[in-house]
Amino acid sequence: ISIMIRIFICDIIQYMTQNITLHEKIKGQIIEAMRAKDAMTLETLRGLTSLFSYELISKKSSEQFIDDESALTLIKRSVKQRKDSIEQFEKGGRSDLAKKEKEELAILEKYLPETMSKDDIKKIVTAKIEKEGKPDSKKLGGFIGGLMKELKGKADGAHVKEVVEELVK
Repeated sequence: ISIMIRIFICDIIQYMTQNITLHEKIKGQIIEAMRAKDAMTLETLRGLTSLFSYELISKKSSEQFIDDESALTLIKRSVKQRKDSIEQFEKGGRSDLAKKEKEELAILEKYLPETMSKDDIKKIVTAKIEKEGKPDSKKLGGFIGGLMKELKGKADGAHVKEVVEELVK
């Protein structure tokens, strides 16, 4: 009987971990960070859950957790803010603050899906150029915008722009 109970419990745990949202996962990792006494991870994840809660309030949602798409959007926004902060702190000579932001950035990037490499982006851009023709400088923004819609969340916008500009020249 005890073996059957163990199997049943394992099945329940497996089912629960498959249907867990990113928000719930992060909440669970806050507890892990507390137990590990990892202050940086704890602070970063608490900031994220604060953003998630604010998003729920602004949408006037009765849900307890936000969906993964909204969570990823907020995480991407936080990553972008960290990158901008790092750049500004390094320009201002504040390497101590830049280091803190880099640590937070590394923690946040763990939650982002894998992005495409520049080589993969290059293949897609080349195929699109062959299909539609080389865009002139006036239509470059629209061309990049169309690519971003195709690649929705799979590629970094800065990398796409860089590859397009490289191939169009």
